[in-house]
Amino acid sequence: MNEIIEKRVLAPAIKLFKIQNPLIAKKARPGQFVILRVHDKGERIPLTVADFDPEKGTITLIFQEVGKTTTLLGLLEEGDRILDLVGPLGKPTDLENLQRVVVIGGGLGTALVFSQVKEMHRNGAKLDVIIGARTAELIILEEEIRPYCEKVFIATDDGSKGHKGFVTDLLKRLLDEGNRYDRAIAVGPLIMMKVVSNLTKEYGLPTIVSMNPIMIDGTGMCGGCRLTVGGETKFACVDGPEFDGHLVDFDEVIKRTGMYREQEKIAMDLLRASLRGEYSG
Repeated sequence: MNEIIEKRVLAPAIKLFKIQNPLIAKKARPGQFVILRVHDKGERIPLTVADFDPEKGTITLIFQEVGKTTTLLGLLEEGDRILDLVGPLGKPTDLENLQRVVVIGGGLGTALVFSQVKEMHRNGAKLDVIIGARTAELIILEEEIRPYCEKVFIATDDGSKGHKGFVTDLLKRLLDEGNRYDRAIAVGPLIMMKVVSNLTKEYGLPTIVSMNPIMIDGTGMCGGCRLTVGGETKFACVDGPEFDGHLVDFDEVIKRTGMYREQEKIAMDLLRASLRGEYSG
């Protein structure tokens, strides 16, 4: 259980793990996540299930090495096992009765919408997908997503591939051209989801975003993942992780996400020293 049977590098610091776990693979649905620990003294972190195969008993996790735990996770190799893996958690995405949808994936968010895109395609929906990243080498899953979409658009901050600019530039162009969608789904950096939601609100386009605030237990008991949605306190782990983007208080979430930045830096500095053999704590 929890054996890594495939490991791939998708882009700098972005890795894909295919993991053997028949129980989670059987129950997982698009939009759900797992919580894992790399070792017995490690922290618990949530990762969205990017894909799942009930017949083969595997789930796919795609993550970016941005902190201590994801860096340690990235050091694991095929044949290694993840110590703890709990899930599926959270509410599945409601993908019923959709005829046409625009999907926006920013950075790692492209991996998180992959299973949703596949499911909507199976349900007969027509999809336009916008993929964004800082630069071309950070664009992931473009070719994997194409078979399920009507059109795929690329935006990079530096113009090294596709449109030079932001995903919202392309989204606004599509809406101004008269394209009509039942829903927008946006997953990516908080600021991207905020700007997308502000834009779609102007056009009256219902928008779903996936929230990944600070999370510890994943069962609604710790309160670490609380956020304000429509003036009410919600918990991303049990009420989400997906919410109406027009109702989310993004400014509050962005502020809370940066609360432990100093501690995260200290943890990374100690990890780097340990990997260099300069620290054994």
